[in-house]
Formats: sequence, C-alpha cells, structure tokens
Amino acid sequence: QVQLVESGGGLVQAGGSLRLSCAASGRTFSNYVMGWFRQAPGKEREFVAAISSNSEITSYGFSVKGRFTISRDNAKNTVYLQMNSLKPEDTAVYYCAAGTTFQLFASWGQGTQVTISS
Repeated sequence: QVQLVESGGGLVQAGGSLRLSCAASGRTFSNYVMGWFRQAPGKEREFVAAISSNSEITSYGFSVKGRFTISRDNAKNTVYLQMNSLKPEDTAVYYCAAGTTFQLFASWGQGTQVTISS
C-alpha cells in the first residue's frame, strides 16, 4: 500500500482560497488514481475530486465543480487540491486517497481540517 500525508488545511474566510497537498510514499505513486474526499461533522463522506495516474482525466463532485482543481506532480509524489471561492459549507476534514480506479480507493491519509468562516 501507499502511505499518504495531507497538509495545508486551516481556517480561511469565505471567498478565500487554500491549497491542500498530499505526499505519498511506499508504492509507485504514478500507478495510482488519486482522490480527495471530505467529511463534515454528522455527514457522510463526500467525493470531492479525482485524477488519473497520468493527469489526463479529472472528475469533480457537483458541489465543488468550477471552484476546486485537482492536480498531481508524479516527480514529487504529490497530489494537490486548489480550493477557491470557499464557502462555509466547505468546512470538513479533507482526506487524500489512492486507488486503482475512480471507484476503488484503498489507501487513505489521516485527514486535514479545513474551516471556512462566514
């Protein structure tokens, strides 16, 4: 399995931006589909974005489309989530995940807290 460590979370005012990073170690990072998910208190985990191993294909959750951008740097074993026009409803713990397909993620990070104030 691949080990994942997220960073970049914090407290931001509504309308602001944050960039999350997820550093991977272990297995060959470039073989994996990478994804971001989030979970707010009392809510189910929600898909945010995913990117194919060669960056050719990206997918976004409806609530973040047009505001968030996922990218990856295979040379640095890192995946990013650029979050713009943040809203209070974006407040959640954000998790990085690695998988073999866009539907199957087997490795997860510990999460990073993102809090958006109104």
